[in-house]
Amino acid sequence: MLEIKNIDVSYGDVQVIWDLSFTVKQGEVLALIGANGAGKSTTLKTISGILRPKRGEILFENRPIHMIEPFHLIEMGIAHVPEARRLFVEMTVEENLDMGSLKGEARRDRAKTKEMIFNLFPRLRERQYQLSGTLSGGEQQMVAIARGLMSKPKLLMLDEPSLGLAPILVREIFNVINRIRKEGVTVMIVEQNVKQTLTIADRAYVLENGRATLEGTGTDLLNNPHVQAAYLGV
Repeated sequence: MLEIKNIDVSYGDVQVIWDLSFTVKQGEVLALIGANGAGKSTTLKTISGILRPKRGEILFENRPIHMIEPFHLIEMGIAHVPEARRLFVEMTVEENLDMGSLKGEARRDRAKTKEMIFNLFPRLRERQYQLSGTLSGGEQQMVAIARGLMSKPKLLMLDEPSLGLAPILVREIFNVINRIRKEGVTVMIVEQNVKQTLTIADRAYVLENGRATLEGTGTDLLNNPHVQAAYLGV
């Protein structure tokens, strides 16, 4: 579905990503793991068009997308749920969801998609008329993921979905990711919670200093001595 080919990415004169290549297969959960500053969030921003690679290319369903504007990428089926949720806090839950479905097929199917989301997140059905800024952190993260799903994505990219959440809510978010995959959506996740991420991931890549240093199935990397020592405290 997605192919990253030898990309370099910089913030001004500071290069962050170096010759990065990887693939995302349709229907899988693909994880990027690594320490803070490894380039994980930068990679997602580059795929979603917020940043441009200085070298290399990005293909989505065999089509080059690395020079396409972000709003066109949404229409093509790529949704990016950023770190820190970025909700419209003075709008209701339902209004935030509607903001995820402003064009084309997503707008036509808004009611049907919203019903699917309320089945996925029953708590949001209860909170749909509540201002998003008054929700708990876990509920706000549910709204952020749900807003991404409202665009009817083929590929949903999640940046640190469990950040700052209590352990019971972290488990709930990861359960939701599994259910999203069962709905036929391909998921790419950047996450510091390495153990739970690798437990649900079909495949994963380890990023270190802007380079992919390891790849394998989630199980393979859970059992990898370097990953255990560097990220799992084993």
